[in-house]
Amino acid sequence: MRQRKYDLITFGEAMLRLSPPDFHRLEQANWLEVKVGGGELNVAVAAARLGLKCAWVSALPDNPLGRIVINKVREQGIDTSYILLSLKGRQGLYFVEFGASPRASQVLYDRQYSSVSMIKPADVAWDRILSQAKAFHVSGITPALSESAAETTLAALKSAKENGCVVSYDLNYRSKLWATPEANKCQAPMMDYVDILITTEEDTHKVFGLKGKNYEDTARKLADKFGFKAVTVTLRGDVSVLKNTWTSIAFSKGKIYSDKIYDVEIIDRIGAGDSFSAGFIYGYLNGGVQKGLQYGNALAALKHSIPGDFCWSDIKEVEAQIQGANLRIMR
Repeated sequence: MRQRKYDLITFGEAMLRLSPPDFHRLEQANWLEVKVGGGELNVAVAAARLGLKCAWVSALPDNPLGRIVINKVREQGIDTSYILLSLKGRQGLYFVEFGASPRASQVLYDRQYSSVSMIKPADVAWDRILSQAKAFHVSGITPALSESAAETTLAALKSAKENGCVVSYDLNYRSKLWATPEANKCQAPMMDYVDILITTEEDTHKVFGLKGKNYEDTARKLADKFGFKAVTVTLRGDVSVLKNTWTSIAFSKGKIYSDKIYDVEIIDRIGAGDSFSAGFIYGYLNGGVQKGLQYGNALAALKHSIPGDFCWSDIKEVEAQIQGANLRIMR
């Protein structure tokens, strides 16, 4: 592969996240904490903190709310050259109400008519951008935003493939954005351009109607159906709202890969799957599938301990987890 300017480029929406403090319900709130987050941006942030050179493609409103987002992107050292500042649309929002057993956490979206939902394929010079990248990542959230966002996602995937990028795709089904038949019809043709699929057993069944005897069989069936170079299935065990387990398996070239199971105490689980994607991409580019699993799982486990969508861990912290870091205070 020729020299590329970027290790990873991602494409998707970022929102302002508003959440009441101290486990309050939204109806109780007197004030809301503001953070920035969104699946593909979360991946770029986590990957950049591991040392990858990253850029993020999106559209934001040209107003103070959009500038909150773009400033946070710059803060993480991510190239903002390909963000479209638009006079059309608005800044998407979402609200998080944090729960504790027996009350689950809840998300309320307010993202309709966002600037990125109005993006069109011709708005982005995909060949110019992706010819500079080793890898490209997008998720099933982006094509769910609108018909034009779906068309732009497909254009990006085609360009990434033509330009020799490693293409990763997180299926990331969101029932609040579209129904399963629509998700299948839109995304199945996109899989022709994907090298690495990141998914869960539940999302796989909902979107593609595939169900295996176990997680490993599900991964095999996906690879057989679509010809992926690698399939990862993330596995979350819900012990309680605030205690989970985390691991994943992968299938590649006829072989199953596995890794250790992490016990996690949850400060904030949003963005954990995105952190897995970032860690897997980092490991895959620097050593292959097994390394991808190890770095993905360690980074996802660490994300549970960090407030906000972004994972603020670095490569040293991830490698310490892989090696078996203990829980004693570091002095």
